Amino acid sequence: MRILVIGGTHFIGPHVVARLHSLGHEITVYHRGLHEADLPPDVRHVHDARATVPITYYPSVLTDPPPHVVLHMHPIGAVDTAAVIARFAGKARRIVALSSGDVYRAYGRLMGTEPGPPEPLPLAEDSPLRNTHFPYRHTAAGPDDWVYHYEKILVEQLLLEGSLPATVLRLPAVYGPGDPHRRFRPFLKRMLDQRPAILLETHQAGWRWTHGYVEDVAFAIALAATDDRAMGNVYNLGESLTPSTRERIQRIARAANWGGAVVALSRERLPAHLRQPYEPKQDIVMDSGRIRNELGFAEPLTEDEGLRCTIEWERANPPAGGDPTLNDYAEEDAVIA
Repeated sequence: MRILVIGGTHFIGPHVVARLHSLGHEITVYHRGLHEADLPPDVRHVHDARATVPITYYPSVLTDPPPHVVLHMHPIGAVDTAAVIARFAGKARRIVALSSGDVYRAYGRLMGTEPGPPEPLPLAEDSPLRNTHFPYRHTAAGPDDWVYHYEKILVEQLLLEGSLPATVLRLPAVYGPGDPHRRFRPFLKRMLDQRPAILLETHQAGWRWTHGYVEDVAFAIALAATDDRAMGNVYNLGESLTPSTRERIQRIARAANWGGAVVALSRERLPAHLRQPYEPKQDIVMDSGRIRNELGFAEPLTEDEGLRCTIEWERANPPAGGDPTLNDYAEEDAVIA
């Protein structure tokens, strides 16, 4: 099968490409060429400076020969989604595109943009979506910033109503080697420094947010891209059971051989640098049962394997900044004492 991967050179993408390649598919990756991932040597690269987010330009070489499946790793809004549909409708058999769990109304409840009580859990694919659009526009530098136009709800609507049969995959919080968000770094750094305790706000300790290890998520993406039963469907990706933040830190601790304590405190007692900007009254727990039941998905790696790989990468790749300071630790020590 010929598969065109739009993007695919950052974090999740190389794992998806490697998986598809191992299954014997013919892969073309369309990107700017500014970042060359470690991909199999016979993967075809098409470079174009115009392949910048949001991508609206697709050279004719991408349909010579035409792909059977288009896998879009980073659609952000209405304009680029309309462009990819127009370009490959009538040429590709279908499109598979990545969306996010931030489409749910529960996410708006969490961020304070959607009034009302907490949404019932877990979030299934037919759970209500946000009414307020453009969740990150307030963080954008201006209309020229792609974040200004980011809205996965619009991506999904155009794909599912368009002339090119589509599959939509809603991502969880993805972690693992290369994670640009360094999701576990604040906890793991304290473990590596042999801190006696990790301090959390009480509400944060009990909060739940569905995660997925990068190779497991990539496996699910490749599965949906190569199984025609996924055509026309929406799937949540992520772990089958979502632990609380405290439980997740304890699992990381076991994998890192850290024997300290995880301590939950009131907001008033917590050092200021550890306080969350909002009170997480809404959990984001996504039900991934549909892709498991319909396509037979199961994680190829255990959680412990994923955590160990993540820890090894964090040890070997400290960030340039953002880790706790000695002053931070001094404040935490005062509370611990």
